[in-house]
Amino acid sequence: MPYTLHRMSPGDAPLTVDWMVRQYGFDRREVEGWVRCLHFNWPLSVKAVDGDGTVIGLLNMSDYRIEEECPAIETEAPALLASLNALRYTAVFSFIVAPAYRGTPLNYDMLMSIMPELKASYDFVFVPVLHRLKTHQYWQRWGAKEFYRDAECVYYRLPL
Repeated sequence: MPYTLHRMSPGDAPLTVDWMVRQYGFDRREVEGWVRCLHFNWPLSVKAVDGDGTVIGLLNMSDYRIEEECPAIETEAPALLASLNALRYTAVFSFIVAPAYRGTPLNYDMLMSIMPELKASYDFVFVPVLHRLKTHQYWQRWGAKEFYRDAECVYYRLPL
């Protein structure tokens, strides 16, 4: 199953919204708000396209701050937040692969396509994962370590 990887741009925002609504069942207006407000790092975001031109995966990166994703950390763990914010980081906003490509090298290829830039510019990648998602073990296999959790998410730090 051949595919190509492309960097994304703000023009891919509707695609991101559609995939997140379909994959996660989020409310469309809520996702549109996130995409407008959460400082997408479009140059580091990756879109995978199969040989027919169909999008088969998205890796959306964002430069939002930890406290924007998790406001409670400011009052519950201010020293932890200060130590993390003293470092350079970017965040995984969403990472979605079409069902037919799960278990293939696609997700690895997408992440590795930006790894040189990540390592050159950041100390870690911030990865919030909703409790109900199955990707916790995926990120842990990459070396991500939990640093905080709340009622909605587990928050991981993937050292670079």
